[in-house]
Amino acid sequence: MPRGIPNARKDEDGVRYTLFNVPVAPNPKHTVSSYLKSETQTLWYRNTQAKAKADATAVQESRRGAQTIVIHPGSRCIRIGRASDVFPVTVPNVVARKVNPPSSAPQPEFVPCIDRPRPSDDDMAVDDAEGLPAGKDEFGDKIKEITSSLRDRMRFYQLKVTPNADSVASTFNEQFEPETIPEHNDPYQIDWIKDGAEVLVGEQALRLADPQGSGYVVRWPIHGSNFNTRQYGGSMQSILSDIEVVIRHTLKEKLNIDPKEYREYSVLLVIPDLYDRVYLRELAQLCLVNMGFKQLCAQQESLAATYGAGLSSACVVDIGAIKTSVACVDEGLIIPDTRLNLNMGGDDITEFLYVLLSRIRFPYRELDLSRRYDWNVMEDLKSRLCSLSESDVGLNLYDFVVRQPFKPAKKYGLRAYDEIILAPMVLFEPRMIDFEQKQEKLQPTQRSEATDEIVEHTADRITSAMIISTQHLMPTSPPPKPATENELPPVDGAAPAPEEEKPPAKPAKSNSPGGFGIDVCFEASKLPLDVAIFNSARAAGGDEKIRKYLQAVVVIGGGAHIPGMSHGLESRLQAIATPLVADMEKVQIIPPPKEVEPMVLAWKGAAVLGKMDGISELWVTQADWDILGIRGLKERCFYL
Repeated sequence: MPRGIPNARKDEDGVRYTLFNVPVAPNPKHTVSSYLKSETQTLWYRNTQAKAKADATAVQESRRGAQTIVIHPGSRCIRIGRASDVFPVTVPNVVARKVNPPSSAPQPEFVPCIDRPRPSDDDMAVDDAEGLPAGKDEFGDKIKEITSSLRDRMRFYQLKVTPNADSVASTFNEQFEPETIPEHNDPYQIDWIKDGAEVLVGEQALRLADPQGSGYVVRWPIHGSNFNTRQYGGSMQSILSDIEVVIRHTLKEKLNIDPKEYREYSVLLVIPDLYDRVYLRELAQLCLVNMGFKQLCAQQESLAATYGAGLSSACVVDIGAIKTSVACVDEGLIIPDTRLNLNMGGDDITEFLYVLLSRIRFPYRELDLSRRYDWNVMEDLKSRLCSLSESDVGLNLYDFVVRQPFKPAKKYGLRAYDEIILAPMVLFEPRMIDFEQKQEKLQPTQRSEATDEIVEHTADRITSAMIISTQHLMPTSPPPKPATENELPPVDGAAPAPEEEKPPAKPAKSNSPGGFGIDVCFEASKLPLDVAIFNSARAAGGDEKIRKYLQAVVVIGGGAHIPGMSHGLESRLQAIATPLVADMEKVQIIPPPKEVEPMVLAWKGAAVLGKMDGISELWVTQADWDILGIRGLKERCFYL
């Protein structure tokens, strides 16, 4: 024993010479314990089980999904319904509010985005050799190029081209006189509103005869995949207030759900694939705190669409009114690098159709797209006339009815030729769209007083599919390519052609997102639809992945209703993929299930998810949101 340490002896007083305690031998049962090593022992699981036991009786008494409300906001419509419903309630996502004093400045809801001058008499000249409009300006030359492309496809399918069709149509339309329909013979007459309540929602807001004259401001709170900061001037509170008014009005009038019953309902929110985190946070705050719903789950559109279509993997193309989104879904999870947003949609088709018909002397010459009833005229013509099938091109006669406020309806006749197919071809020829005009007055949706404690960089919204699409526009060598990028040459038409004389290469701009020297997200939004789908599949992996997703393309949204969309998209994708992908088989567009409209397919898939047992692990309650905020969604959602 070392010196200085007394011999161990038993003290009579029981006081030890040291405070050190010899540890007891470990219990072998403790070494194999599974405490906090499984998900069943977490706080999330315990809360879920407690709620399940508390609500077991209520769930058994009601129909599955009856206590879950599925909300799918859109640029033009919002779809709301119980998960147990067969179809949702579709309401125009618009609010009209009275302003005091009435604003004298006009509040246009239509912003022209087709890059063209107003057609004049000289622009109506026709080239006798080919029957094409004589291109006397840049816009006319663009139309001539698109028309030549259409004629080539018609000759390939051995379809007859009618010479001088534009001259015949112009002569007929210029001489046509409208027919007045008596009021007692018009079953579809509109009950116009001259003056009403302080706030009008949905259809009532659209039936205002003269909104500005009556002191109303008509605004649409959603624009594409984000809030409409153009019409609201960046006021987040005004945007959220209008969204809340639309949801409350729909739940009360259409679903008979009183605000006192909100705490008994769960909300399944359908969000865009490329979502803004502020957009998600504010809508979650609106549902859980402002409106007081029981719990919330957020799901992306493309994944919900695959649920509705009954597929585990697919390339989902959503053609909306303002934007078109493309994303690949693999076994119940969206591949983040395949997401793309195109800044064009059904509204561009409507406007381009108006421009084309104006060039052949559209008989309703007072048409003004800034007026809602005139916009409805073009929307009706688009839904009945437009097609992407070359066999539908012909010098046919159509009719349409114009219903102006407090005036008898008038029936017009219209003769058109290839305008019905040139209008939807703008999705494949985006050179006609002025994208800079569409971006004007849109402000970033960021609130300085709110933080979510999740670090987000601007470059996080730049995906591999965007980089693939814009790498030929970058002034300097791009950063190292992502591992998912397939080594294929750039596809022709992946972005608008650069100018003939390129300036010398400059170093990357410091203010460009991600340091690429260009705005990758903005440049990628100009892609033709077929090129965007191919580049999205390329970002998923090699040739095998490309073949996998191009053989399972699902088209949803309002644009999917265009006749011939499947054939037109298949043929164009096949022409791109065949020379670039080895052993490429036939591209296939999968139709939606029977009796399910493509416009409601994403809502239908979200309703299917709302009735599954596995969704019990995805709910975020009010208590979770109060403590964790958007971090609670991060714990529950795989994509955040």
